Amino acid sequence: MRNMQPGAQYEREVTPPERFFAHSPYAVVTMVARIRGDVSESQLAEAVCKVQPRHVLLNVRLKRGPDHSLHFTSDGVQAIPIKTVDRRSNDDWIEILNSETRIPFAFETHPGIRFILVRSPQASELIILCHHLICDGMSLAYLARDLLESLGDPDREVEALPAPEPVSLENLPPDVRQSGLVKALIGRMNRTWANERTTFHQEDYEAINAAYYANCQHAILPAEWSREETAALVERCRDQGVTLNSALTAAFCGAQDAVEAEPYHPKVVIAADVRARLPHPPGEGMGMYAGSLEFKFKYRHSEGFWQNARRLHRLVKPRYSNKKLFGDLLNWLYLDPAILEAMHFKKLGGLVSPDSERYGRLAAFAAREDVVSRLLKRDHLDTMEAIHWGTAVTNLGRLDFPANFGGLTLERLIFQPGGGIPLSNVRFVVGAVTCSGKLSVVVEYAEQAVDRHSATSMMEHATAHLRSA
Repeated sequence: MRNMQPGAQYEREVTPPERFFAHSPYAVVTMVARIRGDVSESQLAEAVCKVQPRHVLLNVRLKRGPDHSLHFTSDGVQAIPIKTVDRRSNDDWIEILNSETRIPFAFETHPGIRFILVRSPQASELIILCHHLICDGMSLAYLARDLLESLGDPDREVEALPAPEPVSLENLPPDVRQSGLVKALIGRMNRTWANERTTFHQEDYEAINAAYYANCQHAILPAEWSREETAALVERCRDQGVTLNSALTAAFCGAQDAVEAEPYHPKVVIAADVRARLPHPPGEGMGMYAGSLEFKFKYRHSEGFWQNARRLHRLVKPRYSNKKLFGDLLNWLYLDPAILEAMHFKKLGGLVSPDSERYGRLAAFAAREDVVSRLLKRDHLDTMEAIHWGTAVTNLGRLDFPANFGGLTLERLIFQPGGGIPLSNVRFVVGAVTCSGKLSVVVEYAEQAVDRHSATSMMEHATAHLRSA
């Protein structure tokens, strides 16, 4: 590991867990910082330039190796895009975010991140739009704080962090080991793929990005809790013997069951930060350091909400083990990373318009039976319509960041988690974060899968659960 000094070159291969998200149109993570006080685009640009050397993955682009590998490189990387939009209301950021998310990243020339300042002289939303390839939710929380520190004190010295070690076979907890049987099965898949290999490029990604958003419109609903409401909710959770995370998950499971016309889907996934579990922890460095727990939970309406929350908490608590949290990551580390990258092209290639120059090769790949298609069918992810998870929750928890940065005040952070599968394969994606003493919750859904009325009713039901005595 080393610091990213001005003029220094950085290069490493993209790891399999990172490659799982590479060139995915829907793997976009967002952090929104609502700031009270005047911030100009020039001030933001100066802050970005100061903070950029702190995080090595803000200084890289992608390049393809001759052996089909994918690499991060700082050689020839261009500036991070920054734009400003006039702010007219507290909710402008929602429409702007939905529009900006559809724009593909220029991976081969720029870092996989963009900044949009929704600005007024009194208050602004700073939207950090970042690809999951180079970040997780905590990455963007730390980055938002770093930027606010530089905005609040332009003369402040910014320390460059050591390049963090990614999740790899050499950087796993010692009790995380793959079985010989699974290694053999994955090895067989890798050998088969060697004869089927297809390599994809930036133009292919741009084609499936356009196809995805032509067929899947994302929508988000935010819920903003005041400092007093947040404190009261935390106290209720403490009195009931559950974490806020368990209460949030139970609330949205119950709300899904209450309002959905479709049958309740019991499969739940909770994302979790695994940074501190690694032998070489990344600290506050940027990167993909998220694991997950997957389980089934049936909300019982014959019981009260807090009884359901306690039952979910008892179900989930023992699952926070390294074996469970690193399960998917471990499988990915043994799988040929090109298979992981190809999954997005397999799912979306058939949606590409015949007018696209990439239509022929992408449509043919999507229709081909191979290792990738068999993996998707095994996981019931071979169609855009199949619901894989009913509820997906990522809660970043309470962040003890300062509220004031010079003449600026951080009113709240708002977090949208993105994901590794199309949004249409999930009923509801929930992102939550508590900062400046205020809980912010975002629910994201696909308009093709859930109508606006059902989504709004679901949010109302979940909020009512959390407010119940």
